[in-house]
Amino acid sequence: MSNTADGVNSQGPGTMDADLFMLTGEPPKVPWWRRLLAALSPLRQVQTLKMRLAIGSFLALSLGMSVTAWDMSEVAEAAILLRSQQREFIEAQQLAALLSHRVAEIQRALNLAAEQFAPDMLENHDKLLALLQAQPILRSMFANVYVVGRDGSMKMLLTTKGESRAVPNVASRDYFQRTMSTGLAVISEPIEGRINSEPVIVFTQPLRDGGGTWGVLCGSLRLTSRDLIGFLTETRDFDDRSAIVVTDDTGRILAHPQQASLLKPLALDPRLSEAAAKWLQAGRPLISTAEAWSGVGDVVAMAGEPITGWHVWRVASRDELLAPLYAARSNALKVASVVCAILTTALCLFLAWQLKPLRKLELRAAELLQGNDIGEWPQATGEIGKLTQTLRHVWAERTQAERFNGQVLLKLTSVMSASPVGLAFVRHQRFELFSAEGCRMLGYQESELVGQSASFIFPAREDHNNLQEQARLAFEQGQSYEGEWRLLDAAGATFWARIRARPVIAGDRESGSIWSLNNIEEQIALRLQLERAALNDPLTGVLNRKGFALKLSEAFLAPASTPTASVVMLDLDHFKPVNDLGGHAAGDAMLQAIVRVISSQVRGTDVVARMGGDEFAILLPRCDEVQALAVAEKIRHSVCELAMPWQGQTFQVGASIGVACRPKSYTDVEQWLAAADAACYEAKRGGRNLVRSAVAPLEVKVRDPARIH
Repeated sequence: MSNTADGVNSQGPGTMDADLFMLTGEPPKVPWWRRLLAALSPLRQVQTLKMRLAIGSFLALSLGMSVTAWDMSEVAEAAILLRSQQREFIEAQQLAALLSHRVAEIQRALNLAAEQFAPDMLENHDKLLALLQAQPILRSMFANVYVVGRDGSMKMLLTTKGESRAVPNVASRDYFQRTMSTGLAVISEPIEGRINSEPVIVFTQPLRDGGGTWGVLCGSLRLTSRDLIGFLTETRDFDDRSAIVVTDDTGRILAHPQQASLLKPLALDPRLSEAAAKWLQAGRPLISTAEAWSGVGDVVAMAGEPITGWHVWRVASRDELLAPLYAARSNALKVASVVCAILTTALCLFLAWQLKPLRKLELRAAELLQGNDIGEWPQATGEIGKLTQTLRHVWAERTQAERFNGQVLLKLTSVMSASPVGLAFVRHQRFELFSAEGCRMLGYQESELVGQSASFIFPAREDHNNLQEQARLAFEQGQSYEGEWRLLDAAGATFWARIRARPVIAGDRESGSIWSLNNIEEQIALRLQLERAALNDPLTGVLNRKGFALKLSEAFLAPASTPTASVVMLDLDHFKPVNDLGGHAAGDAMLQAIVRVISSQVRGTDVVARMGGDEFAILLPRCDEVQALAVAEKIRHSVCELAMPWQGQTFQVGASIGVACRPKSYTDVEQWLAAADAACYEAKRGGRNLVRSAVAPLEVKVRDPARIH
């Protein structure tokens, strides 16, 4: 720093910081060509105001045009994906309907052919052969057509090459046994064929008369050579970007463009793995209307076929669908870049002309720093003229402000150093002072905190923004602020602290505020421990009645689009002898064992609670009545299997269980819980150790009197 004109060092009171201005002084006496090279150097150009404005304008224009182009492309992308998804929905549903129609045709053809058979034909080779050869439609549908007797022996087999003499016995096949036992047409699971060891699906039709079922007419489809989707792709016009896959109700692939994927789980297909996971998580629903199961990289639609329980999947690549859009977006960004460059060049030339007075103002500021208060100020209008007028007063005002601030900070430092709590002085959202106790609490030196943004000690900037807004509202109402927040110390650990803040001068935001910090980590931990104790059963560790009521209320108030939930009420049977014979310690041990058994039979997201005594409750989210009854039956069986040894004795109990799936007619949680409790009572009254479902209340609809006449 240079000295002022009156001989006072520039670092003392009444001086101005040199880094406020560019201390260029008089231009150095160097050759003109060196000055020209220095003026044209890239670093010098970037440091100038006009170049920074030009660069900022270029970036703003580029960003604006890029965001506009990108937003338009995003809208177009969303529209394309929506249209593609709708198309996939329609195609998947139509394919499922076509597959259903095809299956119905096959079954109808088998039924018509079966009507032409008579029991005496089974032992007449020529009649059977003639009758099957007279069924060209039936033979065109299947790879193999054969007739089986009551004992499972194959009486006649026609393959695509003609009659086969290899006639194995199919009495052990599940599809044959089901057809004979039920007398109904059956569609088999994928099995290994007896003729050529290829995977096949067999359609059966019982041969019946007044005396019962005396034979079975069968037709088999080879999954490898007569693909299930062969007739689909022949009858519909598909583009190359879509693939069709058919699975059974377990997710096993029955038809696939790649034969190597046949009979493998759908989850192993890279393009359908994410959709398969969603479908399995949803409980493998059979949906006749197509729904979206799309993943990140593909558009996936699925529709179910109700006769067989098969599912038709259509998958199309997002990248292929959006490739033309991506190309158009890239070209638009290139054009925008060229336009921005041209506009920026023109703006740079205009700014160079407009900012010439700034150089004169720069030299005048350098003279002020050297103590020369005599000189001419540049003549300019607008913002530069206002800046010139401001600089005439800045010297005295800055000197006075620095002297005042020095006195205030000296007083604050003395007070804060003696404070037993953490204190901080914050102005313009930055720490200007920090007490020794506050530094110790956070693990920093004062020099590491002073000058930092107040958000520095918060784990997330959003927390500091929320505190700032809450404090502002409190200050505007003439009140101090107090709140509890998590803070971040120097070691990276977080702790709870109570922050109290009040402005230095009420109504003057520029004066800053004083913060006091208190570590309340132990108080928060104790409070949380008390809250957990109030909601959990001390014996078993699961929720108590109060905690369960809170969870049940959350499930009851869930949006209508949320899948239904069920409540299971469980009351132990024969629990009193455990207490009478083994004492309360045995009863407590049995209750703890029952909780472990129940927890082993439910999901991690399910809620288990002890309602009191030997009564328990389970909340099953996303679980309908059928699924809830299955879970309840598993719990009942596991409880019955539990045998607890105790001091030479073995205790066993049973479980009476009631299940209530939430209907829309329930108006509050109490009705839902009462329905499950009533079902549990019915299980008790019915003989105990039973599972009963609650009877849903009737929904009464009042007819509009105006529409009666």
